[in-house]
Amino acid sequence: MPLVVRAAVPADVPIILTLVRELAKYEREPNAVVATEALVHDALFGDSNVAYGLIAEDDGAPVGFAIYFFNFSTWLGRRGLYLEDLYVRPEVRGRGVGKLLLRRLAAIAIQHGCGRMEWAVLDWNQPAIGFYKTLGAVPMDDWTTFRLTGPALQDLAATTP
Repeated sequence: MPLVVRAAVPADVPIILTLVRELAKYEREPNAVVATEALVHDALFGDSNVAYGLIAEDDGAPVGFAIYFFNFSTWLGRRGLYLEDLYVRPEVRGRGVGKLLLRRLAAIAIQHGCGRMEWAVLDWNQPAIGFYKTLGAVPMDDWTTFRLTGPALQDLAATTP
C-alpha cells in the first residue's frame, strides 16, 4: 500500500498526542508537552476548533502528522496557512512523507485562497532547513519570533484597563 495523507479524525487524537511527544523529544524538549487528549480533541474537533490535522500513513500505520491553522496577512489582505507542527517518524524519513504532507498543506492553502504558507524551524535543525529549501521555501531571517507565556502573559493581561 502506498503512502497516504488523510485528514485527521477524532479517533486519531491518541496517535496525534503520541507523535507530538515524539516531536518534542526530537526537538530536545521531552518534558514540555502539557497537552492532553481532551485539549487536542477540543482544538481539532470541538465546536470552536482552532486547528486542523493531517495524518500520514504507510501501509495503514501512522508515520507522521501535521497540525495547521489559518491566520491573516494585512499586507496581502488574505488568509495564510500556518503550519504549527510537522513530524515524520525517523524510520521513514527520506521516503517522501514530509514532502507529501507539505504538498497536501499547499493544496489546502490554495483551496482556501491563502496568500502564503509559513512555519518556524529551530535554528539547529539543519536537516529540516535543507529539506524546506529544496521545496523553494525561504527563511525569514529579518524576523524574530516573540512569545508571551505563563506569568508574563498573566501580568500583561492584568494591566488591561
